[in-house]
Order: sequence, then structure tokens, then C-alpha cells
Amino acid sequence: MRRFLLGAAVACEVAASLSLKAALENPAWYVLVVIGYAAAFTLLAAVLRLGTPLGVAYGVWAALGVTLTALGAAAVHGEALTPLMLAGIVLVVAGVLCVELGTARPGGAPERERQPAGSARREGA
Repeated sequence: MRRFLLGAAVACEVAASLSLKAALENPAWYVLVVIGYAAAFTLLAAVLRLGTPLGVAYGVWAALGVTLTALGAAAVHGEALTPLMLAGIVLVVAGVLCVELGTARPGGAPERERQPAGSARREGA
């Protein structure tokens, strides 16, 4: 569920970012910009509420957002995508992978994620 919500947050953010470029020529696109960014942050908050560590959730959201926005801008808006930009995308994705792997315990077992807000059990209950 968390991965689905995080993927949806990324998709909304990318759609909003690509729409922002289109809105410069046709202001009607600003509706999608506002809806997309509002949905992206709402979904990201839901992912955090479900217990995903902030560093992982935000890192994945930002890295995929940058990557897909750059690729989408090249495909949709005809923007240049240089070898240096592609190398940067690879480094961003590698960095997020390091952050995600860093949340695992030394033995390879993932660190126990915190309980979602409001779901903690009281001792002795």
C-alpha cells in the first residue's frame, strides 16, 4: 500500500511539474498544476503516516520526481537531455538507493519502522 501511494505521489508531482511548463502558454493548465501538487503532498503525507521513514519517502519521491520530470520534459516539451544530465539522474537514483539501504540493520533485516501516528499501543494493554 505504501509503495502504491508513494508511486501515486510521484505521478501527481510529475504531472503537475510538466503541466507547469504548459501553463506558461495556456493558463488553463494551472488547474492541473494546483491539483497535482496538492495531491502529491497529500499522498506523501499518507505514506509518512503509514510509517515510512521520512528520509526514504522523501528521497524516493524527490529522485523519481526529478528523473521522470526530466525524461517527461524531453518527451513532451522537447527539452534537451544531455549525457551529463543522464549521469546526474543515475547519481540521484544511486543516492536514494543508498539512503534506502541505509535504513536496514547490519544483519540485512530492515529496521523496524515506527508505528503510524495514533496507532501506538500502551504498555500493559
